[in-house]
Amino acid sequence: MTAPLQVEPTHPGEPVVEPPSADEQLFEQKEVAGLSQMQIVRRRFFRHRGAIVSLFVLAGIVVMSVTSLGTGPIPGWWKWSHTDIVPSTPNDGPTMSLRPTWLGGAGIHLGAHPFGLDNEIGRDIFALTMKGVQTTLVIILVVGAMTLLIGVTIGAVAGYFGGLIDSILMRFTDVMIVIPLLLFVSVVAFVTKASGMWTLAAVMGLFLWTGLARLVRAEFLALREREFVDAARVAGASSRRIIFKHILPNSVNVIVVSVTLLMGGAILTEAALSFLGFGIQRPDVSLGNIIQEYQSAFSTRPWLFVWPGVFIVVIVLCLQFIGDGLRDAFDPRQKRVPKRKDLESSAGAIRRDAEVITAPVPGPSLSDDS
Repeated sequence: MTAPLQVEPTHPGEPVVEPPSADEQLFEQKEVAGLSQMQIVRRRFFRHRGAIVSLFVLAGIVVMSVTSLGTGPIPGWWKWSHTDIVPSTPNDGPTMSLRPTWLGGAGIHLGAHPFGLDNEIGRDIFALTMKGVQTTLVIILVVGAMTLLIGVTIGAVAGYFGGLIDSILMRFTDVMIVIPLLLFVSVVAFVTKASGMWTLAAVMGLFLWTGLARLVRAEFLALREREFVDAARVAGASSRRIIFKHILPNSVNVIVVSVTLLMGGAILTEAALSFLGFGIQRPDVSLGNIIQEYQSAFSTRPWLFVWPGVFIVVIVLCLQFIGDGLRDAFDPRQKRVPKRKDLESSAGAIRRDAEVITAPVPGPSLSDDS
């Protein structure tokens, strides 16, 4: 921490002016001065390198999966689709090369089948993987939206009102927690004969909100006793306004982190369901479905199994890093630790301001008195 600066008095008898020290708190206040809340959040998020890198990686995966195969009336740039029968080739391994020629490689190119080819059924693995990425992204978006709506609503109402309402909602949450998700989804898929993308996403969303509801309830229980909530009650604010305008914005960091964790967990849950044969079924394709289909080829043709697993890991990690960056950005208790050069620059600015403040004011001259 930089030592306080001393400014000598300009006239005898005047007190010594001691400007504020350039510590971390003063540096933080000066840095966010004149910025709105959203500008502060955006600046903090952009400083999180892991979150920014993950955001670009995830955006690249989304763009590649959507543009390669196309969606709806929009055609894709890849020559094969996930349903095309591809002619067999003697070499069914990956044709993608990432080593440039000046390093002794074949040059950077995708080739005819960058992720390999399944000669047994005539499927291009790149097309299958991109279709699986599309399906998986739709599932986690639906699950994230449903858990956000249900979990935040139940947790906020239970935490704010308490009493009998809290007891009823939490006992209902406990009942939902003890129901085994894998078993329930398996029974639903067997009874309804529905194992499509939307059915699976809806069922998962109806059961994965419980953890978020308990976290939101705990935050509301703590925040409803704070001074700003008491002030809002005294001012005559309604319960709905207090929940949505005062308490909920202060719980955003917990909600964002929990939802991103749930979205990452939803990918793994879908993969587990598909591995057991109760998840996405043909003709739909997901990353978990591809892994389940080619699990026996891991030792002989690993490229059929590895690429979907790589995309699952990358997407889950990106979601975790983005959630961590959003948590740091929204949490007002998170402060940036300034570097030494930042403190020195702030100290110089304070010294200049202090010199301006303590500069002597020219008095009337003798000629003016005469």
